[in-house]
Amino acid sequence: MAGKHKRKLEDLSVDEFLLSGFDSFEGDDSENENPECGSEEQPVSREKSKKKGKASEHKDQLSRLKDRDPEFYKFLQENDQKLLNFDDIDSSEDEEEQKYHILPTELQVASSDEEEPDEKTEKAKKSADKSTKVTAKMIEEWRTELKKDSSVRLIRDITQAFKAAVATTKGESEAKCRYTVADSSIFNALILLCIKDMHGALNRLLNLKAPEKDQKKLILPSSSPRWQKNQIDIKMYLSGLVQLLSSLTESTVTAAVLRHAHQMVPYYLCLPKQGRQLLKQLVKQWSTGEETVRVLAFLALNKICRHKQSIYLNPVLKQMYIAYVQNCKFTSPNSLPIINFMQRTLAEMYSLDTQVSYQHGFIYIRQLAIHLRNAMNMKKKETYQSVYNWQYVHCLYLWCRVLSTVYPSEVLEPLIYPLCQVIVGCIKLVPISRYYPLRLHCVRALILLSGSTKTFVPVLPFLLEILQQEDFSKKPGRMSVKPINFAVILKLSQTNLQEKAFKDGLIEQLYDLILEYFHTQAHTVGFPELALPTVIQLKAFLKECKVANYCKQIRQLLDKVQENCSHITSRRQKAAFGVADSIAVAAWEKQVAEEGTPLTKYYSQWKKLREKEIQLEISGKERMEDLNFPEIKRKKLQEKNEDKKEFKGLFDSDSDSDGDDLMQKLKDDDDDDDDDNDDDEDLEDLSDLSGDDDDEDDVSEVEGVSDGSEAKASTSEGKAPKQVSGLDLQELAEGDEDVVEDLELSDQD
Repeated sequence: MAGKHKRKLEDLSVDEFLLSGFDSFEGDDSENENPECGSEEQPVSREKSKKKGKASEHKDQLSRLKDRDPEFYKFLQENDQKLLNFDDIDSSEDEEEQKYHILPTELQVASSDEEEPDEKTEKAKKSADKSTKVTAKMIEEWRTELKKDSSVRLIRDITQAFKAAVATTKGESEAKCRYTVADSSIFNALILLCIKDMHGALNRLLNLKAPEKDQKKLILPSSSPRWQKNQIDIKMYLSGLVQLLSSLTESTVTAAVLRHAHQMVPYYLCLPKQGRQLLKQLVKQWSTGEETVRVLAFLALNKICRHKQSIYLNPVLKQMYIAYVQNCKFTSPNSLPIINFMQRTLAEMYSLDTQVSYQHGFIYIRQLAIHLRNAMNMKKKETYQSVYNWQYVHCLYLWCRVLSTVYPSEVLEPLIYPLCQVIVGCIKLVPISRYYPLRLHCVRALILLSGSTKTFVPVLPFLLEILQQEDFSKKPGRMSVKPINFAVILKLSQTNLQEKAFKDGLIEQLYDLILEYFHTQAHTVGFPELALPTVIQLKAFLKECKVANYCKQIRQLLDKVQENCSHITSRRQKAAFGVADSIAVAAWEKQVAEEGTPLTKYYSQWKKLREKEIQLEISGKERMEDLNFPEIKRKKLQEKNEDKKEFKGLFDSDSDSDGDDLMQKLKDDDDDDDDDNDDDEDLEDLSDLSGDDDDEDDVSEVEGVSDGSEAKASTSEGKAPKQVSGLDLQELAEGDEDVVEDLELSDQD
């Protein structure tokens, strides 16, 4: 056993130690050490072994290999140098160390709050010193250089300056920008330079040819060999342009930037991220901007979606529909043209791809039908409100316009019937007189859909029902100051129903809609049969109605309908085909439509006059609002009683009758109000209109009473007093002489 053991290190001489090396004594030391010493040094060795990873151990083995086997080590140096010179950083060690938090050897002293802003200001000062301030002279130099030649360096400088200018609009720091824009005049000059000259400069830089007039396909900048070299600068410029567009508030400046963005559409088509950012801003400007801004935003949207339909059309249509619904919640004479513009432009966007439009139309029309079904089943205030509001009505009208614009289309044609059913269900949901305006809106949408898609929709019963339900011969309960604008209301108040303007406007609306519907069907073979129920109903109305103005309009409409019936009947007698021959019937109707009928000729003339009347009404209302008319103050009841006491001898006989008439008038008014309230006792106020008109009912009753008392007083004055004798009248006539006082005129008079 002793022979097997190696000699201890202390027994060796220096020469023996150098010749033998360290390997032969490593194990021996560990065996022969005292237990006490071993217990102390064991944790140190364990710590060293923990710190020493596998990679470092492998490198030590390779270093020892040089002494043990020099030939093999030389072979490795010649053939596999990477094996010897590998990185000894052990990834496993780092991963294990990262799992646990290692405490620092020394704790850092926290700096005071006063030192932090000083460091930030010093950094800001250093960055400001590094950045260059843009001056008017620099902008002029850039402008002249752009006209001569557009180099990469020049475009980069202008782009960096533009980035710094846009950063000021958001209040961001300019630490990352090479330039600073401190003056508003410099900002305006720089933006003007980019809007006017940047598009042409980029085209010259990329060597893009100008598109020909008849060429519809865009030349994308990515096709240029210089695109990759300048892509970063162009991307920075386009992002800044979108950021500038989002921060502008002045409509004229926004319109100028939108024109420039419309020019830069080919560049946005090459960069998807910047293109999505631009589309988001364009939809916002299309739905909320001024008139010119809306038009320019729509042109840019249309241009992008036409050239990248597969990528952008579906999300853009969804965003535009949501923006349309959000911005048609309230309708007024000022907002109605804007809503009509959004309807027409959105219908134009849906016409780009009928397959995508069918998917959207199916989902949204089904959503409208679900709201209607819930309202019919639940019969609560909340469910009624989900249908009887402006957003629902405008959505119905939008889809009628979309189907009318896209027709003829085999893809979208199946949506016509469910849309008609939803509109008819909306009319029948609450069929009372207070919701006549909503009914008229729905009927107008059905007329548009029926006339454009050549689909028969029974619209006339909903209009003739109004003639049957309303008593137009009954005198109105109160006089109105201004006419009711049916185009911007959905519901009438109880006060409106008692006004004369309600019946006047209702007759005008019925005249317009019946004439418009007959205009769409005037050239059809079955027009006489279609118009027969209407002719009978109009004749019955003329017999019952006693108001001359209403009878005049209805009689004129009846004459035109009968004239057209006789015209179609005479043309049918000359036809040589049967009704079953659909091709011959279609050709005959087309020929009659081209030649024109009496009703279509009258409708074209009436339409022009009607539009002029509407414009005059609008301008007249504006002029009336500008003028400050004096208010007419009525006499109080106390003053009237004092007058009656003073002349009690003259009006003694009529005073009792006046009181009786006044009480009778109050009873009649209360009865009328009770009759009107019976119609709506089971229905609550559903529309989003204010209830101020309903609160004015009591005021109107008082005004009606005062009017009635004045009328009675005037009639009583006209009567001769019966109880006064002739002698009394003579004494009154021969009384004191009237004293005429001089009028005191002021200096101004």
